[in-house]
Amino acid sequence: MKKLLCTTSLIVFLAAASLPASSQSFNTPFTQFQLNNGLRVLLSEDHSAPVVAVAVYYDVGSRNEVKGRSGFAHLFEHMMFQGSENVGKAEHFKYVESNGGTLNASTHADFTNYYDYLPSSQLELALWLESDRMRSLKITPENLKNQKDAVKEEKRLSYDNQAYWPALLKMDEMVFRNWANSHSPIGSMEDLDAASIADVKQFFDIYYAPNNAVLAIAGDIDSVRAEALVRKYFGTIPRQQPTPPVDVSEPEAVAEPRTVTTDQLAQVPALAIAWKIPARSSADFYPIALLKSILFDGESARVYRALVKEKELALEVTGTLEARRGPSQVAVLAVHKATVKPETVEAMIEAEIERVKTEGVGAAELSKVKNQYRLARFAAGSEGEFSSLQTPLGRAMALAEYTMFDGEPSLINNEIDRYLAVTPEQLREAARRYFGAVNRSVLFIRPAKEKL
Repeated sequence: MKKLLCTTSLIVFLAAASLPASSQSFNTPFTQFQLNNGLRVLLSEDHSAPVVAVAVYYDVGSRNEVKGRSGFAHLFEHMMFQGSENVGKAEHFKYVESNGGTLNASTHADFTNYYDYLPSSQLELALWLESDRMRSLKITPENLKNQKDAVKEEKRLSYDNQAYWPALLKMDEMVFRNWANSHSPIGSMEDLDAASIADVKQFFDIYYAPNNAVLAIAGDIDSVRAEALVRKYFGTIPRQQPTPPVDVSEPEAVAEPRTVTTDQLAQVPALAIAWKIPARSSADFYPIALLKSILFDGESARVYRALVKEKELALEVTGTLEARRGPSQVAVLAVHKATVKPETVEAMIEAEIERVKTEGVGAAELSKVKNQYRLARFAAGSEGEFSSLQTPLGRAMALAEYTMFDGEPSLINNEIDRYLAVTPEQLREAARRYFGAVNRSVLFIRPAKEKL
């Protein structure tokens, strides 16, 4: 159960991505090169709309933090907007928005990303802004204090004052045994209070370096000019030492199989179940992803139909799939009626999973979820700017992710084939292997007014 940390305004622009009739794969054109300082750069040229997306991914997330200094990755997402040598505090927003663009940033377990989405005439502006803060972020006592306060306020608004979220933050701790995986990107407020300027400066020097980043540019660009601008603005930023390795290994068993917690804001009870699964891009990840959709995604999903439509026991069913480069998780949250025992809801969810293990999945049902995934990857929608290859932003983010996570940007065009190749037997084997008791955590969430 995850929230992206920090959001700003969003906007969708359409570009073109072709899907040849003779192939299931996409045809997103791109070129790549690497600067002498280690910065990896991807360019995807398309002139369908006069817009450009610039995405910068840093290979740092909560897994890179050390005990006693949790929340640093998220803190830096905030710090990166506090000004640099040539850009004043919060002026990054002003420059982008006054030129008709939008921007955003988010922190995750294993990366932090930033983007600027602008009219294509403003490509140089975006590159100047991103390079200036990579080179010369202002880390001052005043900025640090302000952003500590901003992180605390975000936690209060987005987590502490939202029903179910304070409880759901426990799920990582229940699923994962390794601290690098189990602590939340939002971090400990006590750890942030204890952070010094020296701590923060050291974190920046280690992780916010060109050799620890990927820059992707997509949209209405001239690739030759774009490469020249990248070299102009990023080429002289010094390389830093390689980042410390992180051990994210996990045993199969979860840290805590079952627990009960209360929620001060919840009006009705809920049940959350999470399963520890392999890393993204592993062979078993693709059938797990499709199985999650069959079970939990949308009103036609098996668990939703059983709990909400047929038995009318639950009010809401939401599935999530967290794809990390290390051990990951798939989860479901069922908000159910107060008159229904949570064990009944749990039993029905497990019954649907058991059906897959014993009876399998029909060809039509599997074909439906494959088509849904294919459509989501290709079509632009209300949230499609992040995932759709029709948008420059979707392309830039995908290219950056495949480069950073897999070292293989060509997956933007052919990873979908791995989903489409999944067989019914692979789905059944994934259910048997990964949706079991050993790697499962169950969290019962009860309203505080209810007696335990």
